[in-house]
Amino acid sequence: MIKVGIVGGTGYTGVELLRILAQHPEVDIQAITSRKEAGITVAELFPSLRGNVVLKFSDPTETKLEKCNLVFFATPNGVAMQQARALLDVGVRVIDLAADFRIKDVLEWEKWYGMSHACPDLLVEAVYGLPEINRGKIKVARLVANPGCYPTAVQLGFLPLIESGIIDMDHLIADVKSGVSGAGRNAEVHTLYAEASDNFKAYSVPGHRHLPEIKQGLSNIADRLVDLTFVPHLTPMIRGIHATLYARLTADSDLQALYEKRYANEPFLDVLPTGSHPETRSVRGSNFCRIAVHRPQGGDTVVVLVVTDNLVKGAAGQAVQNMNLMFGFPETLGINQIAQIP
Repeated sequence: MIKVGIVGGTGYTGVELLRILAQHPEVDIQAITSRKEAGITVAELFPSLRGNVVLKFSDPTETKLEKCNLVFFATPNGVAMQQARALLDVGVRVIDLAADFRIKDVLEWEKWYGMSHACPDLLVEAVYGLPEINRGKIKVARLVANPGCYPTAVQLGFLPLIESGIIDMDHLIADVKSGVSGAGRNAEVHTLYAEASDNFKAYSVPGHRHLPEIKQGLSNIADRLVDLTFVPHLTPMIRGIHATLYARLTADSDLQALYEKRYANEPFLDVLPTGSHPETRSVRGSNFCRIAVHRPQGGDTVVVLVVTDNLVKGAAGQAVQNMNLMFGFPETLGINQIAQIP
């Protein structure tokens, strides 16, 4: 049994983390912090957790997080980098669900996130928490940078193609759709029901914050710079990521066999049968990523379809998957829930 703290437990990723950890047999949740909601019971804010989480939100300045074995940061960008060093120095391991430690190039990070990095030296140590690529490093990490929701889907979709070296890596395209919960729980006009419902739109086409994270990951896999056009879209649904990925083949290959072999031993990667079209509802509330690979008309373009739940495999579920690896638990422990349909 490990003692866990959560900094920032009131957002969508925070409450998803609470939902998962409350059912985890090896976790004792010690503290959940929130400046705004300090003193309020978790069940009062989130009735779905009534009877499962009996704690109150506490002020982060008064919470003894150093007594935890692990602290999750489910906070806005820029928070974890202010507090991580003090926790690491007293032996507490850290998983950051925001972007503070994902990008290794500090100048690139500062350009995209518009602030100075508080501890750039920790960027070198931080392990990028995509288990399908960095499982060994995650097991021994003190500090894990949990990947973003878009980067998770895009990297897992392209991974077998890039590893095999059978595509043109200078002209990759990722056309990705996200549910509204990906924008967070803040009150903003574009996420109001009357604005987001019965509507569909692209956004941040000139450049999205997740672009450098995705390009860094794909380039690391390829061991060379990879060029990517990434276009995110907002869809009128609460949860889900649907990525349609395009690449030009430079060599012939049995694509179905390639994906099935690469992901045969991955507990949360499901390669669907030839000709399949995965749906976001098939992963809703689960930590699974479902993938289908197509070669339209037998041409030289490969189309990869990827679906995940942005709050689970794209955030909280993957964070718990990383926690399981860090503490020697079975990787699927507490996160093998079946998707919710309807």
